[in-house]
Amino acid sequence: MNRGMVRRTLHCLCWIALGAALLGVNRPGGLGDVLDVRHWSYADYTRVVVELSEACEPAGKRLPPDLDAGKPARLYFDLPGIWVGRSYEEPIPVADGLLRGVRLGQNTLHNTRVVLDLDRYQRHRVLLLESPHRVVIDVFGQRRGAPTRAARSLPMDLRAVQTVVVDAGHGGRDPGAIGVGGLREKDVTLALAHRVRAALERRGFRVVLTRDSDQTLSLLERTALAEGAGGDVFVSLHANAARRRSAEGLEIYTLDENAERQTLRLAARENGIALRQVDPLQRLLTRLRLSEASARSSELAQLVHREIVSDMGARWPSVKGPGLKHGPFYVLYLSEMPSILVEADFLTHRGGAKRLRDPAYLDALAQQVADGVERFRDQGSAVMAGSAR
Repeated sequence: MNRGMVRRTLHCLCWIALGAALLGVNRPGGLGDVLDVRHWSYADYTRVVVELSEACEPAGKRLPPDLDAGKPARLYFDLPGIWVGRSYEEPIPVADGLLRGVRLGQNTLHNTRVVLDLDRYQRHRVLLLESPHRVVIDVFGQRRGAPTRAARSLPMDLRAVQTVVVDAGHGGRDPGAIGVGGLREKDVTLALAHRVRAALERRGFRVVLTRDSDQTLSLLERTALAEGAGGDVFVSLHANAARRRSAEGLEIYTLDENAERQTLRLAARENGIALRQVDPLQRLLTRLRLSEASARSSELAQLVHREIVSDMGARWPSVKGPGLKHGPFYVLYLSEMPSILVEADFLTHRGGAKRLRDPAYLDALAQQVADGVERFRDQGSAVMAGSAR
């Protein structure tokens, strides 16, 4: 046995001894727990979510494969102040051509380590969510045996817009806002999503709905589905609510970490968290690198806004023109594609609720959203044509 193998063997034995020692002692006080581990596998990436009882600041590193020890390339993340104990003695198998599996262990008395064993790797990102506390790890790469999707590696403004993901907000156990006469947000958004899909398909788009029926989907599942479907644009549909019954009109949102106070109340409702928790969300967003998709999202919002203003005001003069706003919405920043959130009108306004029950109004709004997305596609095609010359 050579010196390197001896050193690695001793190192391994030390870790085994340390792990045995840790599991043999009583748990220290003041630690959070690992509550659950979930994963989703899609075409271009795998999402791993570690749910915790307390917040933490993970620290991670990528390790190359250790051929002598037979270990694959790995990503590991230390979760300070978190206890896992014996809860995950066996690895969690993934085996999707990108990740082999996920391992969790008590690295020190006050630290849990999460290890992702890799088959393929291009890059990764880590997001922190609240209510409940979650560490979200997205691993991107070309899966073993999967066809190459070169277009996804192009700069955002050089990608052809072909697939639109339409997200009908809320659903299932989550009715969303309840308006005049008991009108439920989840019913309005699904009806509108079906119309937007039909309008986009007539314009030659491939359309994916995050939900096609009254089903419960978490924000993580919605955005994981959107990324996994290879979406080029993400449109999330909602209906607004306000304590002030006179509030009405359309609103279109893009992602921004600097939101006005009235926007924070809406963000809290759509994110499913308490209003007091939106400010930490904003601080989180400032730590995230807002990608090139942010600028493209603003372009998309402006084009959809322009189409709605030009048509809906003439056909529905009682509707207040749509406002173009910014807000810290989970459903927007969990996606890396150009994304907007459309608030179709106020359920809590008598006229707004009447419009949202009217199929003609939903048809007209769907047409204008689709027209805006079509202009966004055509504008991008013109940019690509100019670059090719």
